[in-house]
Amino acid sequence: MAIARKPLLSLGLRYMILATLCFSGMSLLVKMVAASVPVGEIVLVRSIIGTLLGLWAIRAAGLGIWGRRKDLLILRGILGCGALLCFFWSLIRLPLAEATVLYFMSPGFAAIIAAVWLREKLGLREIAGILISLAGVILITQPTFLFNESPDSLHLPSVGVGLLGALLASGAFVLVRKLRESDHGLVIVFYFPLVSILICLPLLAIDATLPTSMEWLALIGIGVLTQIAQIYLTRSLHMEKTAHAMSVSYVQILFAIGWGALIFAEMPNSLSMLGIVLVVTGTIAVIRRMNASP
Repeated sequence: MAIARKPLLSLGLRYMILATLCFSGMSLLVKMVAASVPVGEIVLVRSIIGTLLGLWAIRAAGLGIWGRRKDLLILRGILGCGALLCFFWSLIRLPLAEATVLYFMSPGFAAIIAAVWLREKLGLREIAGILISLAGVILITQPTFLFNESPDSLHLPSVGVGLLGALLASGAFVLVRKLRESDHGLVIVFYFPLVSILICLPLLAIDATLPTSMEWLALIGIGVLTQIAQIYLTRSLHMEKTAHAMSVSYVQILFAIGWGALIFAEMPNSLSMLGIVLVVTGTIAVIRRMNASP
């Protein structure tokens, strides 16, 4: 009698891999169109698609739209939109893998913010993880004042924007943790693109362009891929422990390295690869400790 083999990865972890593949595809499309389409316009189209799909999901679930803690919901949307603008902007000026890794610094920043605001304990493991991640960022960016005018050094202002995006994303993440006490997850997700529309609309008066047919396809693809990714991400987090799911999410960095090498001929050097390993290691340590906290 044949014995059924246990799958190498659980269904929840496979969902997470699908989510990260979609997120990496979104980043690839953003990098491809951001040279000709303003970042604010990209975020606007993505947000319109997300708002429409989010509204449909809320109605299907029979929930109220506006939520209870409107102040925190709006602030979460502002921080999330700012993080997205920074991330998309950094994708234009940095290699795809490096921009993705910098954005993944957000869990470390979130641990610090949660310790200050939510009084969550920040232990030695989190502190060590954050320091390891920061060392990784230094190896990835290779600033000239430390690496003797290295030709592989990244543009530091662009790195700063990428880290600012991670910081804003971490603030949004902490707000999501706080909002779980008062509002449904679908309402929290809905406010993000809704507030982003209000922020990005004025940006069109400053810088706007009429996308080509191919650019429209890419913009729609960005919105659709993001929504699919959010669905599989949510399913994964419902089926797996946060630490397990978020650890697997770092497959997105491998996808980013692959896309960068295949499409843009971007390949991290040995120091950058070591830095990527340090960022992943340090951040996973933070995530595991946060998951173990009450």
